Amino acid sequence: MPDPARPSLTPSTDIALAFDQLAVGYGERTILRDIDMQVRRGQVVAVMGGSGSGKTTLLRAATGQLPPQAGRVVVLGEDLSRLSADGLFALRKRMGVLFQQGALFTDLDVFENVAFPLREHTSMSEAEILERVLAKLDAVGLKAAAFLRTSEISGGMARRVALARAVVMEPELILYDEPFAGLDPISMGVTAQLIRDTSDRLGCASVLITHDVQESFSIADRVYLLGRGTIVAGGTPAELSASEDPFVHQFLKGEPDGPVAFHYPETPAYQAWLARQRGAR
Repeated sequence: MPDPARPSLTPSTDIALAFDQLAVGYGERTILRDIDMQVRRGQVVAVMGGSGSGKTTLLRAATGQLPPQAGRVVVLGEDLSRLSADGLFALRKRMGVLFQQGALFTDLDVFENVAFPLREHTSMSEAEILERVLAKLDAVGLKAAAFLRTSEISGGMARRVALARAVVMEPELILYDEPFAGLDPISMGVTAQLIRDTSDRLGCASVLITHDVQESFSIADRVYLLGRGTIVAGGTPAELSASEDPFVHQFLKGEPDGPVAFHYPETPAYQAWLARQRGAR
């Protein structure tokens, strides 16, 4: 019998991404467990947590790079575990991803980097590609940099080019891995508003994997906080800001003392590794 306290995963055109009792990790090592989350079209959802809390692992599960150890990942109505390689490839065309390192092609100029997905996955004419790419570059303030090589732009500018490329296909679901990293304060605010405006205009779902509390809280509809291998808190920015939970309070305030540990926890896998290292000496 279904648990009435848990969200239903009945197929819905409104739900772009859902994790249902997800456990995911690497090999036999589980990083996250009991993850229940739904992201609806038009929503901006921020996933936050300390370094090593599993944020990027969750993103990899959403793109099908990491299969579930338990539970399900449902993207745009498709259960990823039931898709063939071709089916997963087709689904990814409906998604946009801003990678943490930008992942720009160093042998292409700014324009061609942003145009690349359009050339690979659409039959748009050159005139249509030109106007679409220039519009996306204009949105991130870099239209006049279209002709520059990637080696000629700063790291912050490269992040904005990568953002333009992530949205150029106008996807239904966009995953942002640390979208504010390396940006100056002005670019950070502009980028945050661009993410919000893109979700509103396209009606797409946006998921931010981020450490940045201020900018994320200014645009997010919901925020989830990862810790201790699971979701420790979730709600609107206002609800989390008002939370008296020690874990939430320490993370949002950046306090050094509290339940969020600085040191990566010792695990049986570490102890086994250490024993092997000492035994070999």
